[in-house]
Amino acid sequence: METRSQLREQVTRKLLDSGINPTRQRLEIGVCLFEKDKHISADQVLELVNRGACEVSKATVYNTLGLFAERGLVRELVITPNKVVYDTNVSDHHHLYNVDTGDLQDLETDELHLNALPRLDDGVQIDGVDIIIRVKNKTPA
Repeated sequence: METRSQLREQVTRKLLDSGINPTRQRLEIGVCLFEKDKHISADQVLELVNRGACEVSKATVYNTLGLFAERGLVRELVITPNKVVYDTNVSDHHHLYNVDTGDLQDLETDELHLNALPRLDDGVQIDGVDIIIRVKNKTPA
């Protein structure tokens, strides 16, 4: 089990390796995010960070999450137009989302088979494939 101090050191290194200046606010947000793999909204990050010794604004959280996503430290997942979460697992994988419960689970790439991708225009290339399978609970017959 790593200590909070060790986690802060790891987050500092991760930010520096990504070309991000590790300010106090970014470090606190990073510690909140990277303590374990998770799917988390900006509002949840704001709440968790502000429970600690560091106060950050909503704008700082959104800007930092945007920067982290741009640099590949988190993946931004648009679940619905009103629900965006950040995934700290940046490996290739997909998601299963239960619209009734709000539960979001990782699906490993070998659990889903994609046979073909669309033909692309010249000058563009695939940057990634993110699949979110939406499910809902069956209603009793």
